[in-house]
Amino acid sequence: MTQSLQDAAVSVLLTPDPAAKAARAREIASAWRSGALIHAPAWRGTLPERPARPERPHLVPPARVPRRRLNSEAGRAALLHAVAHIEFNAIDLAFDMAVRFGGAPELDDAARSAFLTDWISVGDDEARHFAMVSDRLSELGMAYGDLDAHDGLWSAAMATSDDIAARLAIAPLVLEARGLDVTPGMIERLQSAGDHASADILTVIYNEEIGHVAAGRRWLDHVCAQRGQNPREAFHRLVRERFPGGLKLPVNALARTEAGLEPDFYEALLP
Repeated sequence: MTQSLQDAAVSVLLTPDPAAKAARAREIASAWRSGALIHAPAWRGTLPERPARPERPHLVPPARVPRRRLNSEAGRAALLHAVAHIEFNAIDLAFDMAVRFGGAPELDDAARSAFLTDWISVGDDEARHFAMVSDRLSELGMAYGDLDAHDGLWSAAMATSDDIAARLAIAPLVLEARGLDVTPGMIERLQSAGDHASADILTVIYNEEIGHVAAGRRWLDHVCAQRGQNPREAFHRLVRERFPGGLKLPVNALARTEAGLEPDFYEALLP
């Protein structure tokens, strides 16, 4: 019997080992593209409240995550460890998005297939990104889990688990969009430090994250159209309700525009 996409995606969420999670995500994305998996409309499985996690890294409040200067190899490894943690969580965010909201009433059959393909593809990208960063960490004598990390990404996921529009507003359009703001500076500092291998990896991630943010905007627009809502107004309301930290400066207006986030979509939320 053909396995359901939902069961396969949940297996990613239930895999604690980072390398195995990334490999499983890529395997499932390939199976979905080949037609070996089907979306089961009557699926009655259970999504975990929290994905399985390895014993390390130890999770601490964001303020306690160490920050180091990029002029040392240890500092650059610490930066890459933080990126690896983001990509590791992003795998689960994408697969959770597909299962949790793939049956949303705002999606007809055609939209549902496109929605699932978009977020499974995002999960595939995040798994590949994690592997790239993990390999680079190994070259620098470190492994994912060697440093403390924080749980902010999954806390945001839990705060938006009840509503597809809220998840789209916060996960891709706040959290991933923030990556578009800060990653070019990271790339520049790595290049200045002579770490071109790490800079090249972040460049790949940065370019592909533009597409992820664009997918978030596309699907928020779709959901809002089905609900008879203005996407910009809905975004403003959802950020104020679900993301109390708000948006931060500086912003990368060019990359955001390329991803479909024109300035008037978010400027009212800036400090």
